Amino acid sequence: MPELNHTQIAQRLDQLTELSVELGSGHDVAVLLERILDVARVMTCADGGTLYRPSEDGRALCFHISVNDSLNIHQGGANGDAINIPSVPLFDEQGEKNLASVAAYAANFRQSVNIKDVYKADVFNFSGMRQFDQHYNYHSQSFLTVPMSDHEGELVGVLQLINAKDPDTGDILAFSPTDQRFIEALAAQAAVAITNQRLIVQLEELLESLVNLINIGIDEKSPYTGRHCQFVPELTMLLAEAVHETETGPLAHFRMTDADRKELWLAGLLHDCGKITTPVHVVDKGTKLETICDRIQVVDTRFEVLKRDAELRALRAQLAGGDAAAIGARLQLELSQLDLDRDFLRLANIGGEGMPPADQQRVREIAAYRWSGIDGVEQDLLTPEEVANLTIRFGTLTDEERKIINNHIVVTIRMLESLPWPKHLQNVAEYAGGHHERMDGKGYPRGLVKAQMSVQARLMAIADIFEALTARDRPYKKGKSLSESLRILGNMSMSNHIDPDLFDIFIRRKVYLNFAHKNMDPRQIDEIDEAQIPGYTP
Repeated sequence: MPELNHTQIAQRLDQLTELSVELGSGHDVAVLLERILDVARVMTCADGGTLYRPSEDGRALCFHISVNDSLNIHQGGANGDAINIPSVPLFDEQGEKNLASVAAYAANFRQSVNIKDVYKADVFNFSGMRQFDQHYNYHSQSFLTVPMSDHEGELVGVLQLINAKDPDTGDILAFSPTDQRFIEALAAQAAVAITNQRLIVQLEELLESLVNLINIGIDEKSPYTGRHCQFVPELTMLLAEAVHETETGPLAHFRMTDADRKELWLAGLLHDCGKITTPVHVVDKGTKLETICDRIQVVDTRFEVLKRDAELRALRAQLAGGDAAAIGARLQLELSQLDLDRDFLRLANIGGEGMPPADQQRVREIAAYRWSGIDGVEQDLLTPEEVANLTIRFGTLTDEERKIINNHIVVTIRMLESLPWPKHLQNVAEYAGGHHERMDGKGYPRGLVKAQMSVQARLMAIADIFEALTARDRPYKKGKSLSESLRILGNMSMSNHIDPDLFDIFIRRKVYLNFAHKNMDPRQIDEIDEAQIPGYTP
C-alpha cells in the first residue's frame, strides 16, 4: 500500500483519538474488543480480521472475533455468530514455543509480523489458511499480526488483519510500515483499556469476596445471624424492584440503574457487619440467664437445697416430738410451693413479648428466699444481677446488653465510612447504616426522620424487621407466622416506625408473599386477609 499523505495520517490520528475516548468510557469488554477490531480494519482498509484472546491457562489463543467482509462472516464478539474455529496452541507437546503459527509466534515473542503474500512465505505454517481459502473460494494474501500486551508485558490478545485493500480499486495490497505502526499504537491503547477493565472486574470481585468474608466471620461466630445476613439483602432487592416498577403514588419517581442495584445489594450484605465485634454471649443469648451457659440450672440447684433444708427441718421437728401429720402436711405445701416457684422462674427465663409487672414482682419475692451455700453463709436465693435478668420485660436482653447489641450499627457505620468507596458505591454506608432509624426520629443511632433518609435506607429497614420477625433460627424465639408478622409490621407503619408508603408497596405488590414462599417454613405461611392488615387499605 502506498505511504499515506498528511490528510490520511490526520484522519487516522483522529480515529485513534476517538477510539481512545471510547476505550476510556466503555465498560463492556466484549463491545470494546469488537470496536477495536472494527477501527483497525477501517484504518487499514482490511477485508478481514481476527482478534484472539489467551485461554485461561495461557497455553492457547482462542478466537474471540473473526470477521470477513467479502465472505459476510462475523463470528464471536458482542453480536456475531458462535465461534466454531479451533484455538491455536502456544506450545507444542514438548512444551516448546509454537513457531509454526504466525499468531502464536507474535504472541510468544511479543513481535508484530507483517507478511506481504502468505502464499509466498515459507516461514510459517498456513495450511489452515489454505483450507479456509479452498472451502470459501477465497484468496488470503497480506497478513498483519500484532500482539497486545499490558504494562507488565502480559499477553492480552493478538490482533490479526487480512488483505489490505486499495480504497479506490479494491486490489489487495501489502500492509505498509505506516499501517503497522498505527495498528501497534492501537493495540497498545486497546491492551491498556482491556487491562483496566479486567482490573476493575477483579477489584469488584475482591470487594464482594471481602464482603462475603465478613459475613462468613459473622456466621461462624453466630450461626443465628448467618441467615439474616443472606436474606435481608434478598428481601431488600425484592422490595426495591417493586418500588422501581411502581408508576403511581409518592414513590413513582424512584428508579434504579444497574449500578444503583449493585450499590444497594452491597449495602444489604454489609448492613450488620458491625456484629463481628458483638460478644457472642450477647448475640446468642437465648434465655434471660444465659451467658456461656444457661444459669437457670444453678437456680434449680438452689431450689434443691431449699427443699433439702425444708425436709431436714421437718425431720428435726418430728424428732423433737411434734405432730408428724401436721409437720408432713406443712412440708408438702412448702415443697409444692417451691416447685411452683421453680417452674415459674424457668418460664420467666425463656423471655417473650412482654412480662407483666405482677410477674416481675413475683420474681423479686422469690429472690428474697434465703438459702445457705457450700460455705454455710445465708444469702438471697437470687443475686441482684439474676433478678435484673429474670425481670426483663421484653425478650432476653438487659438494658446494658441491648446497648451492646445496638452498638453494632454504630460500628457498622464507622467501618463502612472508613472505606474509600468509589463514586458509584458512595451511598453504601448511608443505606446500611439507616436500617434501625425510624420515620418519627425515635430510632438509632442518629435519630433521623423520614425526610433525612434515602428510600433505600427506609426500605432496608422494612426488610430487616420482617426477616427478624419471621426468622425461625433465633435462639430466643420461634419464627412468627406470616399473618402475625404482617400485623406487627402494619402497626409499625401506623405508628410511623417504618415508611407507610413503602409498606403499602410491600403488601400491594405481594413482596412479602414472594419472599415467604421461597424462604419461610411452609408451616409459618398461613392465610392472609390483606384487608385486616393494620395500616393498609386494599
